Amino acid sequence: MRTATQRSALLAATTLALLTSTACSRRNAEASAETASAAAGVVVGKENVAIAQLQRIESGPAISGSLAPEREAQIRAQIGGTVLQTSVEAGQRVGSGAVLVRLDDTAVRDQVLSARSSVASARAGAEVASRNFARSQTLLGAGAIAERDFESARQQNVAAQAALANARAQLANAEKQLANTVVRAPFAGVVGERAVSAGDVVAPGGLLATVVDPTSMRLEASVPAEQLSSVRVGAPVRFSVSGYGERAFTGRVTRVSPVADPATRQVPILASIPNAGNTLVGGLFAEGRVASESRDGIVVPLSAVDQRGVAPQVLRLRSGRAERVTVELGLEDQASETVEVRSGIAAGDTLLAGAAQGISPGTVVRIGDVVDRPGTGSSTAGATKAGATAEKR
Repeated sequence: MRTATQRSALLAATTLALLTSTACSRRNAEASAETASAAAGVVVGKENVAIAQLQRIESGPAISGSLAPEREAQIRAQIGGTVLQTSVEAGQRVGSGAVLVRLDDTAVRDQVLSARSSVASARAGAEVASRNFARSQTLLGAGAIAERDFESARQQNVAAQAALANARAQLANAEKQLANTVVRAPFAGVVGERAVSAGDVVAPGGLLATVVDPTSMRLEASVPAEQLSSVRVGAPVRFSVSGYGERAFTGRVTRVSPVADPATRQVPILASIPNAGNTLVGGLFAEGRVASESRDGIVVPLSAVDQRGVAPQVLRLRSGRAERVTVELGLEDQASETVEVRSGIAAGDTLLAGAAQGISPGTVVRIGDVVDRPGTGSSTAGATKAGATAEKR
């Protein structure tokens, strides 16, 4: 018959065996769950996946500024008077020399007639004085007149020739003023503004019209002084314009100011922009970049590169599993947030970007659309069926 001590020992041993068995079962269940989870893998959304692509990448200082016609003329009145006729409207295309405005020329025509009469009178007087001077020279040589009479004839001839020259100058000025009553376009282009109408009275210097040449525009922008070494005359400029969506425009730097703005430390630059089809108009805001350096290479988003360590790394999918790869970077394009990868990966490789870079190497990764379902604690759970295991490249 067992003693009480023996019964107590047996009970304790039985309890210990039960507890050990329970703990082992729990560990086995947890291990099984972990194995199942590892086999199922991690599902990432397509927004966290990037494909390394072979394409052109550019780098250079960012610029912003406004567009203006490269050739623009403000046509102003050379003389005062009343506007008799306007021949153009704003937006109308005109050729070089086309009549824009006609001013009243009545008074100017009278001045021209008076100047012509003065020229005729002065010419007659100059001819008489010239003949008298020639005669005096002959008589002086023969000793028939005194030196004093010869000098008088010479001075009269000089005065008559000067009067003729002055009359001719007044006639030329009057004819020029008459020509100024007909205002013409200085070059072929488009009328940007017509500032007067028939019946208006304008003073000398008053604005009559504006003519612009729409075939070429210029971008007036500026770059930081510390990036001036990346800008040179002839460098390509690529930019977008407000109101034109994603459409890209190109041009070339034509001038770089030798003086920086003392307030902003920005250096003004001018870029010439071909405007085929007259697509662009002046006054619009543009922003882009001077492409100081460009080349073809393997390009990936900046969000796909981890640069926190000693060397930059990417998380690449290979045979459906994540692997960390050390890479060498090249040009960086801040405008498009991309970077060139010189070595470590190949074009077409699938990379994890953004938050997906926190996935541990060796983890099975599946790519699919992340779906948020009501009542679920994680959007990843709702995307499990949508994932597809990344194939080996």
